[in-house]
Amino acid sequence: MRERNSDNRRPGKPTRRDDRGPGGGQFAGRQFGSKRFGKPKASPWRSAPRGDGPVILYGWHTVKAALENPQRRFHRLLATENAARRLTEDNVKLPVAPELVRPEDIAAIAGAKAVHQGLYAAADPLPSPELEDVATRGIVLVLDQVTDPHNVGAILRSAAAFGVRAAVTTERHSPEASGVLAKAASGALEYVPIATVVNLARALEELRELNMFLVGLDSTGEADLAAMSLSAPLALVIGAEGKGLRRLTRVHCDVIARLALPGRITSLNVSNATAIALYVASAKLAAPV
Repeated sequence: MRERNSDNRRPGKPTRRDDRGPGGGQFAGRQFGSKRFGKPKASPWRSAPRGDGPVILYGWHTVKAALENPQRRFHRLLATENAARRLTEDNVKLPVAPELVRPEDIAAIAGAKAVHQGLYAAADPLPSPELEDVATRGIVLVLDQVTDPHNVGAILRSAAAFGVRAAVTTERHSPEASGVLAKAASGALEYVPIATVVNLARALEELRELNMFLVGLDSTGEADLAAMSLSAPLALVIGAEGKGLRRLTRVHCDVIARLALPGRITSLNVSNATAIALYVASAKLAAPV
């Protein structure tokens, strides 16, 4: 769906300090309650290019979900004393020994605006699944160069809520599953696999060959999504902020649909529109035939 880009940064601009962070270093493994905290060490991973080194995770739901995911491989875990105690009370098994730090130590790494809630981790990115492994049933989301990490994170959170099988993104012109995006996803990175492809048009063709019905979403679509007959497996193709679906993406969809909105504004923020589309599509797929 089309929207105004809520992030004033240009696509492709290097990430801010709250999008990336350090990793590595020796784990202190301090006992909970120790008064000797010390600041975490700096790391060259802060300036590593996309795809190199670990991803950065912070925030209670984000880090807790990652710790509970056996597929995650951690390099480093920083926690305040209170956060570490909460993990213990919730019986979360820690794959690495945490470094106990002050809240301001995490803020110095994650950024002053990062809502870290006492947890910060550096971990390997999760593997990208093959399309044939995720396009067997249910709904798959395809993101056509959606670049704002807040929006992508919110989309993934909605995807996890509606049981989406996977999200498909492009290798270029999409944000890294780290930092701000991971925080906005609130743990959804651990529940919704992300398949990264080089060429979106070819990926759509592959999804069609896997018998998926490809529905592009755009405010100018000729069909009302709520009035359409939908069947699984279904791919909902979401357009980029501002410009919507690219021409080549549109021609590879089976149909272009819109959300019929009764008010004066006929387009929504891409994450809000995706959540509504998932609700509509999920309800129609669950309805008895």
